[in-house]
Amino acid sequence: MKKRKMSKQKTRKSIAKRFKVTKGGKVVHRSHNLRHLRSTKSKARIRRLKTPKVLFSTIAKKVKKLLSE
Repeated sequence: MKKRKMSKQKTRKSIAKRFKVTKGGKVVHRSHNLRHLRSTKSKARIRRLKTPKVLFSTIAKKVKKLLSE
């Protein structure tokens, strides 16, 4: 009798492009609202949007599962 191997969970590529897991295990992502219509936004707002954001723990667990980590 042959042993059946467990299939591996595939990484969701769409999520892998948008999120990154740090060394400490936090999930980081980029902000939205930076693609167009930047002239109406203040310089401080644009600077704030450029910084990476950390996800909340409840959503981070789901993202890590989809990244198969």
